[in-house]
Amino acid sequence: MFVGITNSPRDYAWGSTTAIAGLLGYAPSGKPEAELWLGAHPGSPSVITDPAQVGGHTTLLDWITASPEAALGAPLGAPLGAPASPAAPRLSFLLKILAAQSPLSLQAHPTSERARTGFVLENAAGIPTDAADRNYRDPFHKPELIFALSETFEVLCGFRELREIRGILGEFRALDVASDNPQPGALDALERRLLGDDALRDCVDWLLRDGRGGDSGEVAWLVERVVALAESAAELAADGAILDYPLELATVRDLARAYPGDPGIVISLLTNRVSLKRGEVLYLPAGNIHAYLSGLGVELMASSDNVLRGGLSPKHIDVDELLEVLDFTPLPVPYLPPVVSSPGVSEYHPDVDDFVLVHIAAEAAAASGADGGVPMRQFTLTGPAIAICTAGGFLVAGAGASVALKRGESVYITPDEGTLTFAGVGDVFLATTP
Repeated sequence: MFVGITNSPRDYAWGSTTAIAGLLGYAPSGKPEAELWLGAHPGSPSVITDPAQVGGHTTLLDWITASPEAALGAPLGAPLGAPASPAAPRLSFLLKILAAQSPLSLQAHPTSERARTGFVLENAAGIPTDAADRNYRDPFHKPELIFALSETFEVLCGFRELREIRGILGEFRALDVASDNPQPGALDALERRLLGDDALRDCVDWLLRDGRGGDSGEVAWLVERVVALAESAAELAADGAILDYPLELATVRDLARAYPGDPGIVISLLTNRVSLKRGEVLYLPAGNIHAYLSGLGVELMASSDNVLRGGLSPKHIDVDELLEVLDFTPLPVPYLPPVVSSPGVSEYHPDVDDFVLVHIAAEAAAASGADGGVPMRQFTLTGPAIAICTAGGFLVAGAGASVALKRGESVYITPDEGTLTFAGVGDVFLATTP
């Protein structure tokens, strides 16, 4: 069954006013449009365009709750537990179109085990699930991936090697020495904490605890000094100076404008700074510190709302819990390469059972055969799916039905449709389960 779905973009303040509308071909609302959610998450479940098709249910969440076997298929839809249990019938993924005009918070997500434990403990403590100081709003993990749609998509993700961090601080040292009023003590405080056995953990702990205490203290001085030196670097670069870390310096300036005085400005220097090119994908597993800075992309994640923030935000930060969740192991940038299963069909398989992203792409030139036929792409479902067309249009046919899918339209697909054939030209992103 193909069930048309739609939704209204979330108007978070960091969202772009034009990017999602421009991608999907509708008139901008005039407000920030940060995320378009496609899924059954209770926070913003997709709206069913023809409720009569599914027994009158108006949202995807309502339909899945009422008829899990029909919506999810027997293996996923069997009523295995209560609604709060991770084994309850549910759609395991959430697909988003995300457009960041300004930086999001530094954050990380828990493992499944940590999420289940934290959810039970906070329930036992009587903390309302919608409380501002709640860490675990559900018992699920939230790994995610981002596919860059804009020419570049700017990200902070994962911790750097210590030698790289010391190289960045060396640049700040040189800027400080060359300044009219050198203040080496501000950088000394950070460098001392980079010498211990657990340097990254110690640095983040110190920056967040001391830095959220007000305008006094070592961290406040360090943040102020780092920003001032980054601003001086911009003037030097304008005069032709060659800098070793121009992107990191620019990040400090951008973050300072968005979150003045925030200790996350300094934490950014401990993390990898990545400019994704269009079509590149990052996978962000449990414990990976990250922040989206700017750009348009397709985001796919496990369906959860568990976020541990670590700066660049006025919202609740639980330092103790964040330190338990974060993975402080310096790792390479977590690019996720595609598996090209057939021409024009690229699959992105992270190391979790919750989701797979499939990019269906077809150009008009592919139809240059003697019969002048339309390009055809195929993908076989093993679970429920959501597809959104971001360019062109396709006729999508399955085992029992078909649907015309145009730019800006999205559809929920039950797993009994089996092998899907996409006939047309353009781009479709399909989220499903492994």
